[in-house]
Amino acid sequence: MVKDFTALKGKLHEIEFKKYFSFIVLAILLIFFGIANPRFFSNFNILSILTTVSITGLLAIGMTYAILSGGIDLSVGTVMALCSTMVGYSLVTWSLPVPIALLVALATGASIGFINGFFIAKVKVPPFIATLGTMMIASGVSILITRARPIHLVSFESFTAIAQGSLVRSLFGFFLPNSVLVFTAATIVAAFILAKTIFGRYVYSIGSNEDAVRLSGVKVDNYKILVYMVSGLFSGLAGIMMTARLGSAQPVMGGGYELNAIAAVVLGGTAMRGGEGGVIRTVIGVAIMTVLLNGMRIMGIDSTWQMVVTGIVVIFAVTVDVLKKKV
Repeated sequence: MVKDFTALKGKLHEIEFKKYFSFIVLAILLIFFGIANPRFFSNFNILSILTTVSITGLLAIGMTYAILSGGIDLSVGTVMALCSTMVGYSLVTWSLPVPIALLVALATGASIGFINGFFIAKVKVPPFIATLGTMMIASGVSILITRARPIHLVSFESFTAIAQGSLVRSLFGFFLPNSVLVFTAATIVAAFILAKTIFGRYVYSIGSNEDAVRLSGVKVDNYKILVYMVSGLFSGLAGIMMTARLGSAQPVMGGGYELNAIAAVVLGGTAMRGGEGGVIRTVIGVAIMTVLLNGMRIMGIDSTWQMVVTGIVVIFAVTVDVLKKKV
């Protein structure tokens, strides 16, 4: 009896450690960089971290859905760029009202997500290949539309205020970018859908055992298409926020963002095999990535070494995930 209790207690401690591992890593990074450089906790730097998290985080949330379902979406970065191009083109060339331009961008993201999901679910193209193809297509279309030139939107103040403005300042007196508020709201909605809806439960189930879910009579293909549409929607939202933040649509800005999103999801503890993880974990993963890069930048570490350290951290996170699977 004593041995059984001891084993159970050890197992519970192990589970708790796995659950809070990413939180522990984030706390260690915050303490380390705070001690290493007092400027790390300055108001300006904190706002910089929060703003960066809000953009990368939107892409990572969409990536979380794809990975939880047992897939992956390599197109999120270039889809973000295409949606940025579409919102800029809608405002400047088509002279559409801001709300309609936002809908055009979101519809673009959702449409590409549908295409991804259709080929993955119906045609049975591997997610890596299908989304790699749309990644290249989205990049090419963005450049063709704009001829590789940015679309300047500084004069559209009602649009740029979506990210640069601060609703909080007008209510409470202190500045917090609207981009952070949008990201917070999106995180709450995305986490609620995964935790409290049938769709969310099927996302986890499909990632854990797709064949079993299919045999139970669930239309798995439809749910997989929805998963990639969600990923596309979040890419569209990220494109809108990035464009509003920069004051211009940049057709070539999306390269590499998909890798940051994947790294953030993995660092947050979501299993690459699918079926385990969540949005809140991903947000912590995004925070870890952002704090790590920001802290190294403040300490004057060369950008090349920043890439090396980030790569080591990602490999470490994947190794932890593999070891968790074997336990």
